[in-house]
Amino acid sequence: MKEAEKTQSEARASALRSVLRKLNGSSTDIEASACISSDGYNIAAVLGDGVDADRFGAMCASLLALAHRAAQEIQRGNLKLVLVEGEQGVMLLVQAGPDAILAVAAKPSKSLGMIFLEARKVAQELLGVLQSHP
Repeated sequence: MKEAEKTQSEARASALRSVLRKLNGSSTDIEASACISSDGYNIAAVLGDGVDADRFGAMCASLLALAHRAAQEIQRGNLKLVLVEGEQGVMLLVQAGPDAILAVAAKPSKSLGMIFLEARKVAQELLGVLQSHP
């Protein structure tokens, strides 16, 4: 990778991490977030200790791709988000443009609707950063 491309890539990742940190700080319920390319490459992440960002990115991209295909198969239109609920909390996958995914991990919360709204808003912010930092 050329030095100029590396500098641009680092600037983009830094801007994306800033948006993700703001998201994580917006609610005590949000524990981690990541911006992942549609092919599973981890573009930027603010994850907890012990999380393999590369593996996490690949799994999220696969999950979103399968959900997209399932939604198309049953004619549900364009996929907006995927919700995975576990005993320890939830994970949202939100499309952030044609080539990126926002993944959000949150504690079990009574304000899940607010987390949905914030995730959708942040997905649009991430798209803006990605478009301004090609």
